[in-house]
Amino acid sequence: MRRVIGIDVHRTFGEVVVWEDGILRHLGRVDMTRTALEGLGKSLRSTDEVVIEATGNSMAVSRVLTPFVARVIIANPLQVKAIAQAHVKTDKIDAGTLASLHAAGYLPQIWTPDAITERKRRLAARRYQVVRHRTRIKKRSAFDFACAPDPEVSACRSVQRARQVVACSSAITGRRARGCGSARAGTG
Repeated sequence: MRRVIGIDVHRTFGEVVVWEDGILRHLGRVDMTRTALEGLGKSLRSTDEVVIEATGNSMAVSRVLTPFVARVIIANPLQVKAIAQAHVKTDKIDAGTLASLHAAGYLPQIWTPDAITERKRRLAARRYQVVRHRTRIKKRSAFDFACAPDPEVSACRSVQRARQVVACSSAITGRRARGCGSARAGTG
């Protein structure tokens, strides 16, 4: 006896529907917390197949449920036309549609990375964040150095002159700015 569990995943909860021998049965809502998902996983059979739609937290849901069931399938929502074009859209109907489509063999799924690939992705994303943050700090400190009020620094003078020109040009266009009373700007 084959069972397919469809879960319509949201940010804080998921609607769970079971397809068993062509009959859909609503199991209720499950919170999107690790303990609630583990509780759901313990109530499922080891031969069950779970189908979820690809959302922001679908990989986390997949990671939690994988040890409890035979297979976790993540469906590509852009290719599931039956859900996207449905006139009646409720969470129960969407979860049932996912389960029914997978049971019939019509569900396009996405590729999910194995544990090693997922770890490498997380490391690459973390490295990108660190490099981006470091670059932002370097640029900010270089700008602060260039704008230091030290009259010996020539870059400071050029930046201050550029600021005066911008401030004066904005005063000419009608906006009020400080420091535009110089004779060079031509306004008073």
